[in-house]
Formats: sequence, structure tokens, C-alpha cells
Amino acid sequence: MLEKTTRVNFLYDFYQTLLTEKQRVYMQLYYLDDLSLGEIAEEYGVSRQAVYDNVRRTEAMLEDYEEKLKLFSKFRKRMEIIDKLEELMLGDDEASNEVRILLNSLKDHE
Repeated sequence: MLEKTTRVNFLYDFYQTLLTEKQRVYMQLYYLDDLSLGEIAEEYGVSRQAVYDNVRRTEAMLEDYEEKLKLFSKFRKRMEIIDKLEELMLGDDEASNEVRILLNSLKDHE
């Protein structure tokens, strides 16, 4: 379950601007603020089932966006490459220093 929550949080970070305001609010309350479906339903005067349906549909939309755009997948691959490069940079020579500067530059643009 933690893996799913982490994945949905990342997908939400990448694609939240493509969601409606209501979808963003429900997802933020459910996944980021850890409110229950019942708590969200009570706060917005809707049924628990309505919140559940909205959250599940939004999760499916996020997965669909990822399938088409692959932003999260590309991000993970970049991070893996950066991690591997950092592992390889054990020396203190000038080339390693240049690579280190470039890696930091890449990290700043995430």
C-alpha cells in the first residue's frame, strides 16, 4: 500500500495541473493530508461513495497521463543515472569536479 501511495503522490505532483479543482482537493486531502473518505465526505457534504469514486477515477486519470506522457518514468530514470554517476565520482580530480557541478545543475532543474 505504501508503494501505491508513494506512486500516486508522485503522479499527483507531476500532473495535478491537469486535474479539476475538486479532483485536486480530494486527492490532496486523501493522499497528502491523510483524511479518510468519511472525513472528506463530511467536510464537503457528499457521500463517502462519491468521494471514493472521485478518488479512484482521478487515480486512473493520473495513471493514464503517465502512460501517455511518461514524466514520472523519465524523472526516475534521470535520478537513477544521477545516483550512478555520483557513485562513480570517488576521485577529487578536475574531471570529477566538473561532473559534480553538472550533476548539481541537473538536480537544481528537477
